[in-house]
Amino acid sequence: MSKLNSNEPQGPLKDKWTSHKNKINLVNPSNKRLIDIIVVGTGLAGGSAAATLAELGYNVKAFCFQDSPRRAHSIAAQGGINAAKNYQGDGDSTYRLFYDTVKGGDYRSRESNVYRLAEVSTNIIDQCVAQGVPFARDYGGLLDNRSFGGVLVSRTFYAKGQTGQQLLLGAYSAMNRQIGRGKIKMYNRHEMLDIVTIKSEQYPEGQARGIITRNLISGEIERHSAHAVVLGSGGYGNVFYLSTNAMGSNVTAAWKAYKKGAMFGNPCFTQIHPTCIPVSGEYQSKLTLMSESLRNDGRIWVPLKKGDSRKPEDIPEIERDYYLERRYPAFGNLVPRDIASRAAKERCDEGFGVGSTKMAVYLDFKDAIDSLGEDVVRSRYGNLFQMYNKITGDDPYKTPMRIYPAVHYTMGGLWVDYNLMTSVPGLYSIGESNFSDHGANRLGASALMQGLADGYFVLPYTIGDFLSNDIRTKPISTDDEHFVKAEKEVKKRNETLLNVNGKKSVESLHRELGKIMWDNCGMSRNKKDLESAIEQIQLLKKDFWNNVFVPGKHAELNLELEKAGRVADFIELGELMIRDALDRNESCGGHFREEYQTPEGEAKRRKEFQYVSAWEYKGEPKDAELHKEELIYHNIEVKERSYK
Repeated sequence: MSKLNSNEPQGPLKDKWTSHKNKINLVNPSNKRLIDIIVVGTGLAGGSAAATLAELGYNVKAFCFQDSPRRAHSIAAQGGINAAKNYQGDGDSTYRLFYDTVKGGDYRSRESNVYRLAEVSTNIIDQCVAQGVPFARDYGGLLDNRSFGGVLVSRTFYAKGQTGQQLLLGAYSAMNRQIGRGKIKMYNRHEMLDIVTIKSEQYPEGQARGIITRNLISGEIERHSAHAVVLGSGGYGNVFYLSTNAMGSNVTAAWKAYKKGAMFGNPCFTQIHPTCIPVSGEYQSKLTLMSESLRNDGRIWVPLKKGDSRKPEDIPEIERDYYLERRYPAFGNLVPRDIASRAAKERCDEGFGVGSTKMAVYLDFKDAIDSLGEDVVRSRYGNLFQMYNKITGDDPYKTPMRIYPAVHYTMGGLWVDYNLMTSVPGLYSIGESNFSDHGANRLGASALMQGLADGYFVLPYTIGDFLSNDIRTKPISTDDEHFVKAEKEVKKRNETLLNVNGKKSVESLHRELGKIMWDNCGMSRNKKDLESAIEQIQLLKKDFWNNVFVPGKHAELNLELEKAGRVADFIELGELMIRDALDRNESCGGHFREEYQTPEGEAKRRKEFQYVSAWEYKGEPKDAELHKEELIYHNIEVKERSYK
């Protein structure tokens, strides 16, 4: 019997969210002063949630492992944020944003959550403009828009090529106001290492009542209690080692929640971004994103001739293959990310790749510069062109960029219901750390939209419904036996890592994991490789716990100990991802099983897999139990995606 209950409200789709807000329980302002909430992660989702909850009157404890919330990976988002404002008068609407998001996710997301996301998107822009976020404006001073992949309208608001940074500064300023008022207590350089659940009469299996953290400066293990816990800890793309994620991005917070009963939804749904700077060497440890916004004016092509080693400027127009424009004339270079990524891989695999490694394609701005002028292109993408020039030494104003797909985002994450609560009562997951809105493929500029929608406009309503039952609950004591036990387990694990005293560095083992994941569970997957990967990853896990070398001590600044704990969690997650990919015998969005494709090489969905895979922890990843949330669409026709 499935334990999943999405708690979706009844009624017409367009009225669900309004009706739900009207009917849920509220907490009196004077009672909010008595309730504590922990927020783990202070990027766009966590930061906006912490600021809003504190503004409402709750006592918020916010945690980040960076030295400041401004260092959250949200700053790396470049291109923009979607909202159904229809400022361009090009036919956009709430329903069209909803439709594009569900279709872009290959019909593998929950209908009601996606519609709510589209509905509140317009509020986000108003909120951020009020905060002073410097969105781009047209000549007349009105907010400007551009297009992103998978849509036929211009709905993306942007701040040059640094939209994420500007939005994060807005959320950070809102947080700082509450820190100054004493409503947020900020814990920088603290990493969450376990969730504490306490059993009660109402929740015999336990509810979230706090966390165990490690002070990354002193190494001290600390207990922190609250009436509810919110995770806004981001995605797990670094399981592939090489990704566009910040080096510190990890799955530890979400993985600890999974081990305490929170189900993990669709772990194999990972996004490969088509426009990244290609890998340049064996010992590279980080990849760099080139914003999808570049595909507005840049044209993607490869030489018509295999192995053509001429400079791009020397290849005449007639000998170039603008393959996205050729295959998908309706959307051209602005097809969704999963389609653009697979197309680039196919061209390179067939021998048409460019550059020294032949694992790249060209992104060319010559036509845009000729028609718009260099000044206009510079005003739109100047900082991105500068970044590319600093990394590669090439000038994109004079020669095409070389790009290749790379891991960028994870659609999978902790399973949550309509209220954004996990299967553990009192434990919420927001932003990229949950699975809820993007299905099997996220459309560009929707990550910032989801993070801020969850933090500013959804969670502050829904969490009150749960906390309304806690107004008589006094502050939770950290002397409770559950806190003591959790702290001991954290200390024991860290001591075990320090005492292995092997001969392999954490970095080398992480690199091995990344190669297993990329080769077997990356852009394309098949049964044989996935089964082989399970064996490889199990051997790697044994190797890790027998041969890892973690220098230093527990009670001090120890970066290697931090990394070791995160990589140990990545290894376990990697096996669950592979098992999820093996179980899902279809192709959809970013999950491309080679056995399931159309004659044209497109993803081939199967009706019997129209569900969310929610995995319950039962010990080892091989023992995880699969629960299924059926996906039913009443307001959208499920059909084969076509962008031609």
